[in-house]
Amino acid sequence: MAMIKRLGIALTLILLIFPVWAQQKSKQEKSDIDALKQEEGQDYYKKWLNEDVKYVISPDEKSVFQKLTSPDEKEQFIEQFWYRRDPDPMTPTNEYKEEHYRRIAYANERFASGIPGWMTDRGRIYIIHGQPAEIESHPSGGSYNRPMHEGGGTTSTFPFEIWRYRHIDNIGSDIELEFVDPSMSGEYRLALNPEEKDALLHVPGAGLTLAEEMGMASKEDRPYFNPGNRENYPMMALRAKDNPFERYETYTMVQRPQEIKYKDLKEVVSINIDYKPLPFEVRQDYIRLNDQQVIVPISLEVQNKDLSFKEENGVQNAKLAVYGIITSITNRVIMEFDDDILASYQPENLPQGLIARSIYQKIVTLDKKMRYKLDLVVKDINSGHTGVKRIAIVPPMYDEKKLSVSSLILSDYIHQLPQVPKIDEMFVLGDVKIRPSLKKVFTQDRPFGVYLQLYNVGLDQASLAPALAVSYKIIKDGQTVIEVKEESGESVQYFSGQRVVLIKTLPIKELQPGRYSVAVEVKDQISNQTIAAQDNFQVTVPPQVAAK
Repeated sequence: MAMIKRLGIALTLILLIFPVWAQQKSKQEKSDIDALKQEEGQDYYKKWLNEDVKYVISPDEKSVFQKLTSPDEKEQFIEQFWYRRDPDPMTPTNEYKEEHYRRIAYANERFASGIPGWMTDRGRIYIIHGQPAEIESHPSGGSYNRPMHEGGGTTSTFPFEIWRYRHIDNIGSDIELEFVDPSMSGEYRLALNPEEKDALLHVPGAGLTLAEEMGMASKEDRPYFNPGNRENYPMMALRAKDNPFERYETYTMVQRPQEIKYKDLKEVVSINIDYKPLPFEVRQDYIRLNDQQVIVPISLEVQNKDLSFKEENGVQNAKLAVYGIITSITNRVIMEFDDDILASYQPENLPQGLIARSIYQKIVTLDKKMRYKLDLVVKDINSGHTGVKRIAIVPPMYDEKKLSVSSLILSDYIHQLPQVPKIDEMFVLGDVKIRPSLKKVFTQDRPFGVYLQLYNVGLDQASLAPALAVSYKIIKDGQTVIEVKEESGESVQYFSGQRVVLIKTLPIKELQPGRYSVAVEVKDQISNQTIAAQDNFQVTVPPQVAAK
């Protein structure tokens, strides 16, 4: 009995301990997996920087990438890196990226020599500049009749190749590059001087030039040993590209990353890698148009203090160029737009203008069943600083029968127009001009407006009007500090069978500076449905203009 009792106690202990041990083991395994994933991620980014794009990334880009800390930042950088180099953003494929990795594969296949082909000099030049127009190959070396620009005569050489490019941007035309394999191992090295391929260069009395054969010069007189003697060396044809300085410049330039061809904002959606990029805010709202389409006001905002103002005809002007492209998830171009923003102030009003903001809006109509991405570029014309953002546009799926709402738009400027404009205008929805607050920061002395659309609202059969009970609440730390109730929908600005528009201005003058939230609760008293919309905002004191 005692033994059975001891076995029972032991079994109980095992049953108690095993789940704890298993849980600890599971946690340890999960921790190990997470660490492995993190390590693999770090290895991936390290490989991308030090191998994949080693020869094509600019020093500025490399410096910026090395300062990034989170994987999301690095992924976004990599995506933008390839996007900047895409020769035709309108196509679904990035031709530059595909060609780059094809060149790496080709280099590894053709130029490997104990080390991967991409690490060799030929691999490097091929990856940067692509296939040369002509290759003169001497894979075994041996007897070689020099051309006259090398001094003529016959010598024996190491294996070598001469690559000829008709033109390389920012370097020149008719470019010749020599690769020599002095170790006879298959590792060709980019030569600075054509004499490097001469296997008899240091052998007295062998491999002589024509001038040396005729006793007009000695090996010590050659430009290889005496660069300043090139023009005086007998019987040697002179070419401008054989000048030592020209050769050294070419040698250096061909190993640098090629410059990105910034043609204009439309062609490349260019992103400046700049330590002082232009910051801006962007938001998109969604307004249901019909069963198939949604209206998307795209708003962007730049603080004037971040702009460069210049005097023109006695007026301080800041100019912004805006370019946007909307594409589907398959990279099909849906829409492009570009525009200019001008902020102008009289010199005496500039201090006040610097605490203001410049706002731009583009209202587009999209298929609500699709998803999109928007690339936005904003450039300060005066300073050259450029800001770039990519955002997703995902229209909501409105229920065709249930009560639903649009985006809740907070604004410090809502104005009723006498009629609906005949052409599209910024900030205009129907007959209402509403300027959204992107940062949702409101000063105590400015209006605090709320704009909301309702869909599938029931209409009274007798009056053909909605019957809505609406509550507007301003909340601080979970407590309601302001509440405005409407039993008859006094804030209804417009209604039809398709939509109801609510507009309300709430008092915030007495609110203390801080963070708040606003909640709009609507009850449809005909269909007995309830819906709510909420957003956060901040109240601040009015800014003070600095004294002159």
